[in-house]
Amino acid sequence: MNPTRSFAISSLAAAVLAAGTLASQAYAATTVNLSYNGAPDPEKNAVHVFATNLKELVEEKTDGELELELYPNSMLGEEQERMEQTMNSANLNIASFAGMSPLVPEVFVSAIPFLFDDFESARTFFDEGQYWQAVEDALHERTGMELLAVVEEGGFLAFTNDEKPISSPSDFEDLRFRAMDPSQVALYEAFGASGTPIPWTEVYMALKTGVADGQMNPPMYIIMGSLYEVQDYLTLANIQYSDQFLIGNGAMIDGWDDATRQAFMEAVEEANQMAREHNESRVDERIAFLEEEGMEVIRPSEDELAAFREQGQPAYLEWLGEQDIDPSFIDMALEDAGMTHLAE
Repeated sequence: MNPTRSFAISSLAAAVLAAGTLASQAYAATTVNLSYNGAPDPEKNAVHVFATNLKELVEEKTDGELELELYPNSMLGEEQERMEQTMNSANLNIASFAGMSPLVPEVFVSAIPFLFDDFESARTFFDEGQYWQAVEDALHERTGMELLAVVEEGGFLAFTNDEKPISSPSDFEDLRFRAMDPSQVALYEAFGASGTPIPWTEVYMALKTGVADGQMNPPMYIIMGSLYEVQDYLTLANIQYSDQFLIGNGAMIDGWDDATRQAFMEAVEEANQMAREHNESRVDERIAFLEEEGMEVIRPSEDELAAFREQGQPAYLEWLGEQDIDPSFIDMALEDAGMTHLAE
């Protein structure tokens, strides 16, 4: 072959290869890690339902430009470690109070006992309230991260224990409870019990071995952790709304073009709505499952719920007042929830 022609063919092949490489780079998807707690089981983990829906919707709405890599079961670390990763790199994370509160202790205000009557009032509070907007702003100002969604993790919190049925605050006396964070310790103490912070991954064994007599979680988490195997009584006090928080690295989100950012936010909103509908539709079914597994379900009367509220709310508000929290956050939250009389 003519050497000149051979060189030309080789050059053309190289150019085609280079062009192909550039094209593949131009159209390569950006992969973003999404970490969260709990098993990758849609039957047991509402957060996983949200995560899988979000992955599908993000990839669909961005035409594959963004892809989410899911890391359930705290595979990328415990709560605070994952928050640090999200603060410092292009990640998404679904955090609980244990992850959020060291950065924005103001989030504890949203856990005032009996702040919400039902799902609708809780969702309005977070979607439209001035308090939650202030929390979002505080997180961004302090860390650069974006608080993108409030994700339901299974309904309202219920008490479980293996000592006796609990239907009033007096039934808590001398019991030991696992607490997720300091706010839950304060709540247990208000009812005459003690609270000890124990990581979720250690809760089953703590209950089995008697380190704690009981704990507080929505029915979904009781099922996910097989806690019905080591707990006899379930009290549906509906004391607090059970939620986690989708957090994103701010620089990552700001670096996307407008179309990508808009598509991503639409996916977040749509996935959250789907997860809410799924979650609410399963609440009764989960309670029935726990009954079938042998738990005695206690449904407090209106008077008994009033006793929980009258004892729990003032004690919790007193605890909030002792924290490094601007009182205006409490005032805004109570106003958003239509409970301004508690601030008086």
